[in-house]
Amino acid sequence: MPSPLVVQKFGGSSVAGADRIKRVARRIARERAAGHDLVVVVSAMGDTTDELLGLAAGITEDPDPRELDVLLATGEHQSATLVSMALHAIGVSAISLSGPQAGITTDGTYGRARIAGIEPRRVRTELEGGKVVIVAGFQGQSATSAIDQEITTLGRGGSDTTAVALAAALQADRCQIFTDVRGIFTADPRLVPMARQLPIVGYEEMLELAHQGAQVMQVRAVELGWINDIVIEVLSSFEDAPGTLIKEDPLVEQRNKVRGLAHDRNVAKVTVVAVPDRPGIARAIFDPLAAAGVNIDLIVQNVGHGGETDLSFTVPQVELGKAKKTLDPVVRELGARELTTDASVAKVSIVGAGLHNAPGYAARMFGTLADAGVNIEMISTSEVRITCMIAEDELETALRALHEAFELERPEPIEVAAAG
Repeated sequence: MPSPLVVQKFGGSSVAGADRIKRVARRIARERAAGHDLVVVVSAMGDTTDELLGLAAGITEDPDPRELDVLLATGEHQSATLVSMALHAIGVSAISLSGPQAGITTDGTYGRARIAGIEPRRVRTELEGGKVVIVAGFQGQSATSAIDQEITTLGRGGSDTTAVALAAALQADRCQIFTDVRGIFTADPRLVPMARQLPIVGYEEMLELAHQGAQVMQVRAVELGWINDIVIEVLSSFEDAPGTLIKEDPLVEQRNKVRGLAHDRNVAKVTVVAVPDRPGIARAIFDPLAAAGVNIDLIVQNVGHGGETDLSFTVPQVELGKAKKTLDPVVRELGARELTTDASVAKVSIVGAGLHNAPGYAARMFGTLADAGVNIEMISTSEVRITCMIAEDELETALRALHEAFELERPEPIEVAAAG
């Protein structure tokens, strides 16, 4: 009977320095001694990615995308080889592989490539030879002709995606994501001291939490887990404690509809003031933004008066400059009065399966914020989320008030069936 296969992923803080790498190696060795085959995906050490980006910026303000991806991929190469060396040092047979060597192909988009496929023949061969396979996360090889194959990176948090994709391709028994927190919490415990760790969270809820700012898991990794029915376990690298399972939740109807709060400071508000109120205006504004690669989130258009209206929307803060540069000529051409921007805003969301069909939750959220003296600037909803945009300096007040109002500190029913 083959040994159970476990895919583990260790984040940058878990491998930030020789001592932490040795600790990771000892944890891997314990799992191997328990009789498991192991594929281990690693991120770059600590702040290596940011340091490499800083080096590139010191050379040029506009680095070539291809060269930047080749540069950034070296961070994970370092981690993978060092973890493999640490395992060798304690008598565990291991081998490090780059993303392409592990059979990961991508769509070829530099900086934020998507995984096109995985053919893990080399990984299986090394596992059959009794080795722990260490895979450099965050990267793959463009699925083009053999002549012009290129290294591409998967974007921030891409090592999570690598791990879940490998778990699906290898039909692993478990996929564990080791990070610097114990699991998924009802809110960011650094801002809400009463935040409680969730034993289980559903895929759809986790997807919204990640999309709305919870940084523990990468959005595409959760999508892959959901599509392939991979149970993902989020655990701490630094303590042996129960984590959070991301899986279909059998007790979703018995729990508080609001499972958690998410927030995002990396947003900015853009308003086109007094734009002509006629068909085609929204397309004239949003088409150029799409062509420039600017992501749009919340959109609010005021009721028109006197043939004019105001159109507001949010963009990632890091894309505000690009949005402004793109829209300045458009605003002049349309004859709008002005373009205003505000980077001192934040989003706060309540998330939970079935929220959209349960009356009273929106009213309670808005009433709670009003009672806390927090002004709502924009509102957006989905089947499992209600999001408000507020002033950034009121974010902590809003989170604590909402956490108390929705009683998120209260324990949940215990699942009778074994987790996983």
